[in-house]
Amino acid sequence: MAKTYFTLTGTKHYYGTDFLEKGMKITLEKEPDNEYDKEAIQVKMKGMGKIGYVANSPYTIIGDSMSAGRIYDRIDDKAKAKVVMVTSSGVLCKLSKKKKNKKLLKELESEHKEVTVKQDMVTEEKILEALRQIEE
Repeated sequence: MAKTYFTLTGTKHYYGTDFLEKGMKITLEKEPDNEYDKEAIQVKMKGMGKIGYVANSPYTIIGDSMSAGRIYDRIDDKAKAKVVMVTSSGVLCKLSKKKKNKKLLKELESEHKEVTVKQDMVTEEKILEALRQIEE
């Protein structure tokens, strides 16, 4: 089954990223009433509340991670995830393979997404290399 990665963004408007570590559990929650993005998915952490959003712009997405627009209609109102890597360019997270997320993961198995990354961000090659090391 395909692994689904996404980028956590907007953290500087909440608690920053200094407290985030690999393996931390987070919750995705759709925010349909968001006035700026109709596909907004907020990211929450138990005991803290909202810590950011799933990135939905090619300028904030790391590597081949999925945008909020790509996963919004494929998850329930809430989904579970974990922090995979915290970098200076952003926070990479992975959608959990729980039953609630099964619908999304199945649909994404055969899909491919092209990603535009800002030149000053981490290169896609470095992200993929890091992901391979994590999965080993």
